[in-house]
Amino acid sequence: MKKKLMTGVAIAALTALTATATTAQESLVIGADVDAGTLDPRLARDTTAYRVANLISAGLVHMTPSLEAVPDLAESWESPSPTTVVFTLRDGLTFSDGSPLTAEDVAYTFETITDPDFNSPARGLFTPIESIDVVDDLTVRFNLSTPYAPLLSYLDIGIVPSDYAENGGDMALEPIGAGPMVLQSWTRGSEIVLAASDSYWAGAPEVGELTLQVVGDNSARAQAFEAGDLDVIQSPLSPNDIQRYAADESVGSEIMAGLGVTYLNFNTADPLLADPQMRQALAMLVDQDTIVNQIYQGVDQVASSVILPSSWAFDAEVRQPTFDMAGAVAMLAELGWTDSDGDGLLDRDGETLSIELSTHSEDPNRVQSVEYLQAVFQSAGIDTNVRITDWPSFSTGYVQQSEHQIALLGWLRITDPDRMLFSQLTTGGGLNWGGYSNARVDELLLTGRTALDQDARAAAYREAAQIIAEELPYYIISYQGYQLFYDPETVSVVETSPRGGFRGLIGMGASE
Repeated sequence: MKKKLMTGVAIAALTALTATATTAQESLVIGADVDAGTLDPRLARDTTAYRVANLISAGLVHMTPSLEAVPDLAESWESPSPTTVVFTLRDGLTFSDGSPLTAEDVAYTFETITDPDFNSPARGLFTPIESIDVVDDLTVRFNLSTPYAPLLSYLDIGIVPSDYAENGGDMALEPIGAGPMVLQSWTRGSEIVLAASDSYWAGAPEVGELTLQVVGDNSARAQAFEAGDLDVIQSPLSPNDIQRYAADESVGSEIMAGLGVTYLNFNTADPLLADPQMRQALAMLVDQDTIVNQIYQGVDQVASSVILPSSWAFDAEVRQPTFDMAGAVAMLAELGWTDSDGDGLLDRDGETLSIELSTHSEDPNRVQSVEYLQAVFQSAGIDTNVRITDWPSFSTGYVQQSEHQIALLGWLRITDPDRMLFSQLTTGGGLNWGGYSNARVDELLLTGRTALDQDARAAAYREAAQIIAEELPYYIISYQGYQLFYDPETVSVVETSPRGGFRGLIGMGASE
């Protein structure tokens, strides 16, 4: 017997907004902290790329602000078996260039994503897809190697036109999609300008033109907002600006728990950091309270494990180490690191204990946090250096090449525990930049993504989180909050999503 998962949802329900204008808005200018690395939805690695690609392209589903998967390009879907999902596309879909969007394009999109040679950062989300069958123009069947619980939450990734992409079209720089907006211009490092599309199945958005202005410095971005150069700004922002705008009745605000974490990524492949006890000692030097409540001024929440507290898998009993300077020094001494020559620095067998902390320059709160950690580490006798570089150099050229020791990073868009953990912390995972490997964690994270019973999934994630809290490939500093501020005199539509997307700002519902 076929199990029906979802039927069509009325367009009106999909586009319902918490605040709606009576007339269309001509333009909207949003401030962004980083430029997009690409506009190909299959290759997006940064938040700006995700958010812009989500306007240019459309996926099989929308993810609502409450993280419910609802139909987008797919009108409905059903699961004839635990390892089969069949999607029915809306009739008459087209890309922005007028070419038809069919099941062939859906199959092509996911076949390229799952191709190891294509090197999509999203590949780990779709590895359970064994094959894709094009049944007819409007019907596509996903055949899975195992049941895959979080699949629907990942299917908002944009569908790309196979003919365009295969015949020299540049999806990275000149993308064609089936979303509510089209690319008008892109000045690298400066701005991305989008225009309303008349080909999106749900109709044109409320906003005729959207400009994304790249202002890397948080304070400068806030100043541009106050000067009226930006209509909307959102996280990351200076804590002082967040508190000021939240108290200003003339500024529209949306403040909520986010779907992200700020964390330290330990390179477990580094000989110095290979021992979990060493990572535990260093984690005990992380003063979360000062970082979260003084540097970030309480806009985030002190974290206890790799599972978000809003998740059904969260367990308050799972706790990573907390700040304990004396305990850290004692544990380092157990590992042989002592100040044998009285110079104030720990050494072992004639080697000084040296650590490099790193982060990117665009976020002054992260820079300040790393510099504070440097001071704490040094006070414990560790020779500590700090490496600060721009986001592209830090992310793709350093951390993703596993050249770091301890890097301060963030993960966003954590719609399911699987998204935070599987590709990042399973052996050989595509996003496992720290080289962590634990056979039991591998087994548990596989159970977490393949069990269809939520209680079984939760039990697996809780046990994995306990191991991770002990072995510490990641040390989660904080659970991020999400803040968005806007000029209510110029912004006519606002529906916010903790994922930080833009569809709720253009009148199409917050799918991102």
